[in-house]
Amino acid sequence: MKTLARAAAIGALLATSALSAQAQQTAPAPAADSMFRATTLNLSAFGEVRTAPDMATITLGVQTEAKTAQEAMRANAQRMSQVVASLRAQGIAERDIQTSSLNLNPQYRYQENKPPELIGYQASNNVTIRVMDLARIGAALDAAVSVGANNIHGISFGLRDPAVIEDEARRKAATALGAKANLYAGATGHRVGRLVTLSEGGGYSPPPPMPMLQMARGSFAKDESTPVSGGEIVVRIDINGMYELTR
Repeated sequence: MKTLARAAAIGALLATSALSAQAQQTAPAPAADSMFRATTLNLSAFGEVRTAPDMATITLGVQTEAKTAQEAMRANAQRMSQVVASLRAQGIAERDIQTSSLNLNPQYRYQENKPPELIGYQASNNVTIRVMDLARIGAALDAAVSVGANNIHGISFGLRDPAVIEDEARRKAATALGAKANLYAGATGHRVGRLVTLSEGGGYSPPPPMPMLQMARGSFAKDESTPVSGGEIVVRIDINGMYELTR
């Protein structure tokens, strides 16, 4: 009798353990359960503002060649000094003129079945300038070329203070995001409950320089200057948001 009672007790214990284990397996995890209790939307939107630029960035310089390194550098320095002086005379401030590259390279002549022959040296010096008065760009370029600049590598337009335009683009992005959330909510029989998360990506960055042709040294008539048009630039803000929906 004792053996039978003991066996029955063990059987009941095993049955209880099995039921408990089965219940643990079938019950949803707390995290998963919370996900099913909330309906969310993950959306993205952007806002764009087009505006006229109020500054330009230009890279220009001087390239010279000579038989010796010293001669190439000396000739380059003389012409570059004249270029910088001409830029200052056109109203470009000292703080807006920055040396961006300085190079000296040997030049070789290559012939078949012969070792390379050194024929001279090439020196180049480039400055990047910021022009705050767009109406003076053409005259500044012409003045620089007339005294020795023979390379213009590119021009880009931008904004001195993009913060105001960026905020306008942010407002447009937020409006677009909210409208999109309301559209999806209505189409699925929901209402927008609350904004759970919001993140921003992107923002204003000056466009890359547009290439310009190498210019030969020359003279310009007093009544003509290189035409340069600033056009418009686009400031764009991208955002991502998660909304919780309700019935």
